[in-house]
Amino acid sequence: MNQPTTKPALPPPLDAGFLPAALWNRAFRWRCSIEPESKPLSIALERGDATVSRFDTRILPHVGDHVPRNVKYVERLLKGLLWFRGGSRIYIGGDDALAGTIRGIYSATGPRKFDFDFMGGKIYGRPMEIVAVPLAEVPAARETAKPLGRHLDGCRIGFDLGGSDRKCAAVIDGQVVFSEEVTWDPYFQSDPQYHYDGIHDTLRRAAAHLPRVDAIGGSAAGVYVENEVRAGSLFRGVAPADFEKRIRRIFFELQKAWGGVPFEVANDGDVTALAGSMSLGENGVLGISMGTSVAGGYVNLDGSITPWLNEHAFAPVDYRDDAPVDEWSGDRGCAVQYFCQQGVARLAPLAGLEFPKEMKFAEQLVEVQKLMDAGDERARRIYETIGTCFGYAIGHYADFYDIRVLLILGRVTSGEGGEIIIRRADEVLRREFPELADRIKLRTPDEKDKRHGQAVAAASLPALRKGSAHDG
Repeated sequence: MNQPTTKPALPPPLDAGFLPAALWNRAFRWRCSIEPESKPLSIALERGDATVSRFDTRILPHVGDHVPRNVKYVERLLKGLLWFRGGSRIYIGGDDALAGTIRGIYSATGPRKFDFDFMGGKIYGRPMEIVAVPLAEVPAARETAKPLGRHLDGCRIGFDLGGSDRKCAAVIDGQVVFSEEVTWDPYFQSDPQYHYDGIHDTLRRAAAHLPRVDAIGGSAAGVYVENEVRAGSLFRGVAPADFEKRIRRIFFELQKAWGGVPFEVANDGDVTALAGSMSLGENGVLGISMGTSVAGGYVNLDGSITPWLNEHAFAPVDYRDDAPVDEWSGDRGCAVQYFCQQGVARLAPLAGLEFPKEMKFAEQLVEVQKLMDAGDERARRIYETIGTCFGYAIGHYADFYDIRVLLILGRVTSGEGGEIIIRRADEVLRREFPELADRIKLRTPDEKDKRHGQAVAAASLPALRKGSAHDG
């Protein structure tokens, strides 16, 4: 095999400097394959429930010019593993010096302080730590999985909380009798009551179209464990003390207000994958929702979910040193800058579109969609760029997921622009990753399902129990 290039064969029209993670990693691994002194390295991520994900790879001899290459490879690899799979105790086996460097990067004072704090206290409730161990002592994988949703009996409410709107659906025995979306602006709302009132209003709107309420299911961006909010971008404006007092158990408060009916909340990415699995009748579904942020979820080959995080927004897809910076995490090249409303806003000026600085990302997306409908070439280039970058990102995701169906949805994928995204991504797969193009089917729901499919799938989350109906 000739030395693989890191230069995209299909460069993104508006982002020529884009350095796909998949191509950089492929080149690094090729270098390891021809280096006689390359050696194995393993990373294990242990979560709070004692489950473990493990990733085995190889690195170059950790000396001389190889040191910065190894550091970049392992640091970016760990960053992806943290946000795809999650973990607070990280074992690195194979090179103590390299593990020590990574420990300094992912520390309370290191460049990845955001990830250190998030994975520690916010998600798993214990400080994140990186442990160097001999290769033979890296823990084996201990993965678990459980069925998700698919309950369609009774009168149900499903809701989906996004950064610019709340969606709801009223469902009777699997049939949608009402669906709606309401605009809201939760990101920088400091009053927890704003969030409670907004969600409660959505539930009432759906309940008005049901003879009774047997169960309520919901999805939202963030990390939810047994209905408890561990972390969520929707609540980023709430002060830590108010978060602990009102937000962490907000869904328990809502469940009580609805008479204690079965009430289940899941990460919106997992519900996206569930919706695809249900509608397509297939498993091995990775769902990606391109909306206010980038939500990811995965239904494995058995039709179940794992305790993985699947928080794609913060996972890097662009390895160039001067990639765009995410203002929240402070990291470069993360998916949030490419595959959501924010990504559209970033590309707009590169396409020659100027919007007022005070215009929100959601409003800029609407304007770009209008231009696309009018046949504006500048808008087309934005979507071609997103689709090209996404095709390379799929090549990267395949290192972490066994994908048979890639379900793509969200506001950014609406209309003709969404069709361009799918078409360009498929072109990249067929050109750069032909083995994946033959295995992975790219799918997108129809327009109705794009807007309300998650709310409907969310309605299927809780199982019914006798005597749980509530009139609202």
